[in-house]
Amino acid sequence: MEYLVGILLSLGTIVLAAVIGFARERSFYSTVLIVVATYYILFAAMGASGRTLVIEIVIASGFILFAVLGFNLNLWLVAAALMGHGIFDFIRPSVIANPGVPHWWPGFCMAFDVIFGGWLALQLLQRRSFPHSGTADRRAD
Repeated sequence: MEYLVGILLSLGTIVLAAVIGFARERSFYSTVLIVVATYYILFAAMGASGRTLVIEIVIASGFILFAVLGFNLNLWLVAAALMGHGIFDFIRPSVIANPGVPHWWPGFCMAFDVIFGGWLALQLLQRRSFPHSGTADRRAD
């Protein structure tokens, strides 16, 4: 069920962002990546050890770095990091013990991230422009 909810929420987010106009802004995709990367920090703060919290901060920092670099350099980095985060959600429970994470979260987050990152990749393949990027060199995405 968590996979279905993740897929539906991701599709709903995509549609809503298109209707409102958020999807035209290149910062939207990086912002979503930052948000999804930080949930595990919240879960660690709620129910894990200090060591796990530090591990989650380090991992999230890597995804945040991809969000910043992707925003500034190439949105393909953001698409790859979103899908990569989804794949990491799949293996994370066997790598990191974080008791604050709800048992359904990894499947939900994986479905959301892969669909959302795939949507951005599809937009980039279709060469959608992100006109409000701020500088001319960013428009090459």
